[in-house]
Amino acid sequence: MPPVTLILLNANVAIFLLQYLAPGPLFTWFALWPPASGLSAAPSFQLWQLVTYSFLHGNELHLFVNMLGLFMFGSEVERVLGYQRYFIYYFVSVLSAALAQLVMSAMAAGPPYPTVGASGGVFGLLLAYGMFFPRRMVMLIFPPIPMPARVFVFVYAAIELYLGVTGTQAGVAHFAHLGGMLGGFLMLRRWRRRRFDGP
Repeated sequence: MPPVTLILLNANVAIFLLQYLAPGPLFTWFALWPPASGLSAAPSFQLWQLVTYSFLHGNELHLFVNMLGLFMFGSEVERVLGYQRYFIYYFVSVLSAALAQLVMSAMAAGPPYPTVGASGGVFGLLLAYGMFFPRRMVMLIFPPIPMPARVFVFVYAAIELYLGVTGTQAGVAHFAHLGGMLGGFLMLRRWRRRRFDGP
C-alpha cells in the first residue's frame, strides 16, 4: 500500500480507538463546529477543526465505509500523483469539504451540530479516480451494478446533490461530499494548467 494512504488509514483507526477513551473532549475540540455555535452553550469553531474533523467518525460503519473508499481509490490515486501531491490533494479536498459544510450550516436553521468523517477527502479521491481511470469498472455495493468509473462518479455526485437539496437523508453532510469533489477537481485543473502553461 502506498505510504500516505497507509498513514491515513492507521491514523483514522487509531483516533477512532481514542474516541472510546475520551469521546466528549475529542468531539468538543476537534469536530467541525459552525462559527455561530460559539454564541450558544455548544462548543465553538476553531481553525484547526477544518482538518481534524476528518479523523473523527461517528461509529464503526462510518469508519469502515470511509476507510474502504480510502483504500480502494486512494491507493491508485497516490500511485498516479506521487506521495507529495497526493498528500496535498487529499487535504485540499478535506478543506473544501469543510468550507462547503460551514456555508451550508450558516444557511440552515436549528441548533448547531458537529461534522466528522473523512468523507470529504474520500469523495475527492473518488473524483480523481474517475478522472484517471474513466473506463475502469466499479461495482456498486447496492445495487450491485458494474459501471465505468466516470459514470460511477457522475451518478454518485447526482445522488449526493439530490439528497442534499431534498434533505432526504438527515445527518449526512452531502454538500461536504460535493465540496470535497469540487476542491479536488479545481486542484487537478490547476496542476494540469501548470503542466501545459508552465509555473
